Amino acid sequence: MDPTVSQTIPEVIRTVPLQYYVFFASALFAIGVTGVLVRRNAIIIFMCVELMLNAVNILLTAFSAYRADPNGQIFVFFIMAVAAAEVSVGLGIIVMIYRNFQTTDVNLLSRLKW
Repeated sequence: MDPTVSQTIPEVIRTVPLQYYVFFASALFAIGVTGVLVRRNAIIIFMCVELMLNAVNILLTAFSAYRADPNGQIFVFFIMAVAAAEVSVGLGIIVMIYRNFQTTDVNLLSRLKW
């Protein structure tokens, strides 16, 4: 690593190796994928998708901090804005599904085709 870059990285960030951030984000992403594939409740699936987005945000922030480049943190800001819009639209859809079917089980949504 370039000595000028290592001087711009805050001491707090340098105390935790980058591999720890990668392992942590990988574990969060794996938990999110497992939740999406295994669970049938729409709200739980929705939360697992958000967990996967947060894992990506952690990686972007960590790499951005280690490279002393703010571009990753700017990306995180836009991802959070899109996630907020996704939450509002997704929860609206889930509420309408619950009103019609009295459940949030995604297996019952195949009836929407007819």
